[in-house]
Formats: sequence, C-alpha cells, structure tokens
Amino acid sequence: MAIATLQALFASFVRSRGIGRHFRRLLMLESLREASPGQALPPALGPTLARAATEAPAALLQRLGSHADGLSASQAEAIRQRVGHNLVEQDKAPPWWLHLWHCYRTPFDLLLTLLAVVSYVTEDMKATLVIGSMVVLSVAIRFVQERRSNKAADQLKAMVSNTATVLRRDLAEDAAEEARMFFEVRLHPQPAQTVELPIADLVPGDVLLLSAGDMIPADCRLLSAKDLFVAQAAMTGESLPVEKFAVHQALDTANPLDLENIVFMGTNVVSGSATAVVVGTGGATYFGALAQRATATDRTPTQFQAGVNQVAWLLIRFMFVMAPLVLFINGFTKGDWTEAFLFAMSIAVGLTPEMLPMIVTSTLAKGAVLLSRRKVIVKRLDAIQNFGAMDVLCTDKTGTLTQDRIFLSRHTDIWGEPSDEVLEAAYLNSHYQTGLKNLLDVAVLEHTEVDRALAPAANFRKVDEIPFDFQRRRMSVVVAERDDHHRLICKGAVEEILAVCSQARHGSVDEPLTVELLARVRRVTAALNDDGLRVVAVAAKDLPPTQQTYGVADEAGLTLIGYVAFLDPPKSSTRPALQALAEHGVKVKVLTGDNERVTAKICREVGLKDEATVLGSDVERMSDAELALSVESHAIFAKLTPAHKERIVRALKANGHVVGFMGDGINDAPALRAADIGISVDSAVDIAKEAADIILLEKSLMVLEEGVVEGRKTFANMLKYIKMTASSNFGNVFSVLVASAFIPFLPMLPMHLLVQNLLYDFSQVAIPFDNVDPELVAQPQQWNPADIGRFMLFFGPVSSVFDIITFMVMAWVFKANTPEHQTLFQSGWFVEGLMTQTLVVHMIRTRRIPFLQSRPGGALMAMTLLIMAIGIFLPMGPLAHYFKLQALPWTYFPILAAILLGYMGLTQAMKAFYSRRFGWQ
Repeated sequence: MAIATLQALFASFVRSRGIGRHFRRLLMLESLREASPGQALPPALGPTLARAATEAPAALLQRLGSHADGLSASQAEAIRQRVGHNLVEQDKAPPWWLHLWHCYRTPFDLLLTLLAVVSYVTEDMKATLVIGSMVVLSVAIRFVQERRSNKAADQLKAMVSNTATVLRRDLAEDAAEEARMFFEVRLHPQPAQTVELPIADLVPGDVLLLSAGDMIPADCRLLSAKDLFVAQAAMTGESLPVEKFAVHQALDTANPLDLENIVFMGTNVVSGSATAVVVGTGGATYFGALAQRATATDRTPTQFQAGVNQVAWLLIRFMFVMAPLVLFINGFTKGDWTEAFLFAMSIAVGLTPEMLPMIVTSTLAKGAVLLSRRKVIVKRLDAIQNFGAMDVLCTDKTGTLTQDRIFLSRHTDIWGEPSDEVLEAAYLNSHYQTGLKNLLDVAVLEHTEVDRALAPAANFRKVDEIPFDFQRRRMSVVVAERDDHHRLICKGAVEEILAVCSQARHGSVDEPLTVELLARVRRVTAALNDDGLRVVAVAAKDLPPTQQTYGVADEAGLTLIGYVAFLDPPKSSTRPALQALAEHGVKVKVLTGDNERVTAKICREVGLKDEATVLGSDVERMSDAELALSVESHAIFAKLTPAHKERIVRALKANGHVVGFMGDGINDAPALRAADIGISVDSAVDIAKEAADIILLEKSLMVLEEGVVEGRKTFANMLKYIKMTASSNFGNVFSVLVASAFIPFLPMLPMHLLVQNLLYDFSQVAIPFDNVDPELVAQPQQWNPADIGRFMLFFGPVSSVFDIITFMVMAWVFKANTPEHQTLFQSGWFVEGLMTQTLVVHMIRTRRIPFLQSRPGGALMAMTLLIMAIGIFLPMGPLAHYFKLQALPWTYFPILAAILLGYMGLTQAMKAFYSRRFGWQ
C-alpha cells in the first residue's frame, strides 16, 4: 500500500513539472504506438477520417463549411467556440481543485494526516493543531509554488510556441462572387492571405500550407501534394518517411495510418510541399483519441528524477525500520505504549522529506525564470539538471560558429570566372521554389537587380517543382520561358549535382563531362572551399513543353553551368565562447552537413582545431566500436546525414558522456531527440523546436555558456536540500535511539518533534534563492545517488555527537535526569536540535568556511535567523506552557554557543577530509 502510494507521489511529481506540452506529444507517441500498434480506429473517430479520406475535395470543403481559400477569421472563431482549441487532453492544465488534490495525496502528507487523526482520537488537540498546520503549510506552499511554476513555464513556452501557415480569406469576397453571378459582372477577387497562427487556434476547415520541416498540427486531408514525404516513425515504427498523395482514397484498410491522403497530428514533413484541410483537432484527432485511452504516458524518469526517487526511497525505508524500533525501545523501557506510539509516529514524520517536491519544483522554476532572462527558454524543467551535467556539446556550424548572415560572394562558371548566367539560373530556382527556403535562397533573392533584368512574372511561368530532400541534397524547378520550351534548373551540393550531369558549359559551348574536366571542376570548387566559401552547383537542361509533371527521374543528363559561392564569416563571440565552455568542462564538437574544407577553415578561425575531419562516408563505414573511439579523438565531423548525427550522439552517450545537441534544421531533429538535452533556437523549423528541451532566443554559444552556468547553480541548490535532509534525518534518528535507550523518559514529546520539523521545513523554503560557489559551477555536475548515502553516513553522526553532549549537559549540569524534570531536558534538546538542523544547510552548502569565505543568499540567511529566533522564543516566551516547554536558565546559552561552535568546527574538519577523499559536489 505504502509503495503504491509513493509511486503515485512521484508520478504526480513528474507530471507537475511544467513539461513542454508539444514536446510531451512526441514523448507520448512511442508509448501510444506500442500500446496500440496498427489498431482499428477509435469508434468516435473512425467515420470522420474514413469519410474525409473518401470524399471529393469540393464535397469535403463544403461539408466543413470551408473553401479552397480557407476560412475567414470570423468563421474560424465561430467554429473554435463550438469545438474548442486544438489541444489534446494531456495538454490541458488540471483544474485548481484537482491540482490541490495532487499536492495533498503524497505519502508524506497522508502520513501526517493519519498522525493528526490519531492525536485527535487521543484528545491531544495541541498536537492535532500542530500536525494540521504542517499539512496545510506543506500543501499550500507546494500548490502555490507549482501554480506559479506552471504559469511561468506556460509564459516562457508561449514565447516559442509553434505556428501553422493558414489560408485566410475575406468574407467580402463571397459577396463579390454573389454580385458577379447575380449581375453577371466580372470582378477580380483578391487572393487568400497566408497567416501564421498558433497551433492551438486551428479548427476543422482551416486550409494549411505544409512544407519541409513543418509539424503536422492536426489530422488533415491533403488537397494537393508535391513529392510529400512524412515521418511517422514515432507512431508506426517505420524508419523511412512515408509518401503521401492527394488522391481519392478507397477505404481498403483498417489501419488509419495507411490512408495515403490523410496526415496525422504529431508527425512531420520531411520533404515536399502540400495543401491540406484540417478535419480533426484536439481530442478528435487520431493521436488525441489514443492518448485518452493510453494508460502509461509518463516519460521515463531522467537520471536526476531517478536519483531523487532513490533518496526518497532510502528515507522511506529508513523510516519503516527506525520508527518501529523507536516504538519498541520506548514502549518497553517507559511502559507507556500510547505515548511511545505517538513518539514513533513523530519520528516517522521527521524522516519524511515532505518539502522535497516543493523545493525541487520551486528551484527548477526559479532556474527556468533566471535562464529566460539570459535568453534561454526551458521547455522541460527537468532538463535543467542535464543542462548543468552536460560535458559534450555537439553543434552545427552555420549560425552557431558563424554569423548566420550568409551573403552571395561569387557566382562563377565552371572555371571560376564570374558569370551572370549562373546567377540568373540560381535566382529563378530560388524564386520559384515553394519548399523550405534556407539562408542560401534568401542570399540569392537579395540580388533584386536580377529580378528587374529577368522580370520573372512577365517572362517565366512555373511548371513544376522537385523539392529538396536530404538524400538527394538538391532541388529543381521547371519553368516555361514564353511557353516555347521548359527549362529544368537544379541546384544543390556539388557532388550530388555532378552525379546527374553529363555535360559542362564552357562559355557558350557544352562539353562532355570527361574525367579530366571533372577533376578540374573539383579543383575549382576545392579552391573556393579553401577560401571558406560554401559552394552550391547549378545545372540545367531545356525540355520540350510536352509534360506538366516532373519527378526525380527527370534530374538526369543535366548541364553543369557553374557555381554560386556563399560566405558566412565566424562570429566575433565564438572564440571566447568556446574558451569559456572549455573552462567549464564542456567539449564542443562540430557536426555539420557542410563541406569539410569550409568547416575546417571556419573551425581553425575560431580556435577549434582537429588533426583530421571525419566525413559522413567514414562514419558510414565504421563499426560501433570504431565510432566510439573516433568520437573521443575527433572534434570536427562534416558532410553528415541526419542519421550520422544521431549515431554520433548515441556513441558519445554510450561512452558515458552527458551530451547536448544544438541544431535548428529538420536534419537535426533525430539528433536532438537522441541527445540528453536538445537545444534549438526560436528561428528553427517546427520539428527541431518540438524535439528540443531548451530554446535559445539568440543563436549564440555565449548565451549557451551562460545557460550552462545557471543550470549548474540550479542543480547545486537542489543538491543542498537533498544532502542536508538525508544527513540531518540520519543524525536525528541516531540521537533518538541513544536517548531512548538511556533516558527514563521521552527525550522530546511528539509535539516538540512536530513543531521542530515544521520550523525546520519552513527554513528551507529559501534554498532555491541561495548563492552558489564558483567552483561548484566550474565543471559538469552529474547526479550520483551513491554519493548521497556516503554523505549521510559521514555527516549524520556529527550532529548526533553534539546531541549526546547536550543530553549529558542537561542531565549532569542542570540535573534534568528524572521524569519530574523532563520538560527542562526536552526544552534544552528542542533548542539545540533546531539550531543544529537550521545551521546544517550553511555548513554543507559550501566546502569553504561558511559566512566568511562563502556567504549565503540574503533570503536564506534571513530565514535562518528568523527560525533560530522563534526556536529560542518558544521556551523562553509566554507560549512555553502551551507547547509543554519551560524557560531555560541563562547559563544554558553560553554552553549552547560552545556546542554550536564545536558542531561547526567538527563539521568543517569533516568537510575538508571528505572533499580530499571523495571530492565535493
């Protein structure tokens, strides 16, 4: 029963972390697929998708109340009011009353409630009031902190929320159309406008424009598609993208994922482009329906979560052993089993880390807010620990090492001589492509003088397009020039373009692409690469105007006409950022699909040197064992495919590294998911942002370095509470066992233990706001649960030594050694125990001398002084009799000061020994 309840606690603990909603969808997909692979459509969903797949597009649009140009804003709002927002059940925050229940139903608070009930039954109303206050305080603080944390997380995530490209039309156009029909007047309707809308605002009937890199935001029926490939691996397990078609579907399959004209929420476009109409949103999607039925959608615990669980289990097991032991010792030696039972229950309360969820929540939330001020948005709060533990960062070159301000430096023929013909061909290619326009296309299109010279709108008409993909690494457009012939213009990576060329243009003459000419071409492009230029080859061929649809097979027999070369200079901040990351124990490795010569030159300029660059072809040939060695000895990897990047990340993880991957392209998504911490930027494609744990508002390694330091500070503060709780609780129980065995009365009443625990817990609320020593953030910090147990055994007995000294002082100096004087004894230990418990956080928060060499945060110091003052006031003030305490003689306090100084001195000596022997984290 207790085990099940504890598991429920940590399940709710993980769920309340403010995990990124869209990212959680990706995490859920795998469990949904395994729970129901290829299953039939849910009953409520089946007819909707089946009908959408088999209906003619015009009939479907009419049924949805839509139009080929999409909905108007007012129509969309009316539908949204009826069907709700595009959110699956797991995306919705629970109502406040359910969240309050989740905060209460922890084994810790349930145990306190049980003790309060027992106290009430035994008519101990004071203990009932104190325990009830502990429950209220624990639940209220956690509830308020988590509501604030979730609100802050939602605000941060809203800064990087994904959008969809939607067609919007003006209803005035409908009136114009009716007027045309009624009056037989020819009017010229305005084209629909494209707008970017938050995914949550989509409604059935919205018409979307999809291109490479887009997440599919809802269940949609394709209206048109061009070489559309969709990745459904997370839902189906298929490693390869699936091609989708805008065809009239015959319903000949029971598996919805086999429908060729339906694309599903949670999948993503790998290549191609399409127009689609939304047919289902939120819970009415295939993903949403399965999510509602799935029984296990929680993410596998991270290393940190598992470590927190281990510490909590340790204390719980400790409690189950020690509480009965205390019960029997006091029952047999004192003879009052009721009092012994209450005392044992109080010991159990003292051992339960009821503030652990709240401390972790508030520390993570504070860390996320601080990171946001440094332009780092945390989508998944638990990722902060991995951020601090990261010791290898894999990053792309473009925009990270370089300025991400690519400009067209040269446009040359095959000999490297300037050529306007090459620039014009490249311009037409970039102008007419509708897929994912990258920075290279933007740089080409900035040459507006070409637009004026060619006048594409007047002289050219787009016929078709063969979109880019990462296997071919090229893309083509087909244009009709004055409708007398078609021209296919292809641009892409040099080797891939050469593979489909049979001729090369020299001046006005086309020559066969011989081995000798091919060697010269490679020398010219290599020279451009050596100058740090990224080279894109341009090829073309003229075709008769006899076909309107073209495919990859038509990319053959082309004529190489030249190259466009781009310059992306390194950032001035890159070299110092790399040095700062190295000083903080983070190795940087460059993983890029770019040319090895360009990559090597940029890396040399920023101080990242490697004896040899590993190519994607080398990675392809390596076994896993060979790759494991290669990733340790090399820092630069070039000409990589998405699969190569993912494999390198997994090899580093298998070697024991905590790996971060920073990327912003669709080709980075697999590696982002494989890494311990995925890092992307606000300008990234949808799928990259979805796969990331951290979003940078500025694509800079310097921003990342600041984020790493802040992540380590957050982790260090969480570790303070865990280490302090484990060691302090162990010491207290050891002291109780000694006192119970040798003292003829209870060393403290149950109410004393409860009040002490309440005050102690309250003093720890300020830990998230504490300062952190520079040496604690200098190197990666990894969670080591075994270190917690060792730390507990080393430092727990230290406080017990001084507790026992206090026992002897109270018994021998103040003669409080009989049941008649037990109140004096209990008051003395109450004050000393609270003082040492409150001071322990200051002692173990740093390996330095506390207060002198390392100053705590202002909030923590203020809370410590407040609790210590309250601890002295309770026995010395007018409330002493209420808490069954009594005033201590003034001679007690000099002895107390000596005991506390001795405690601090011995703890400091133990710290020095421990750090030399085991290190300090």
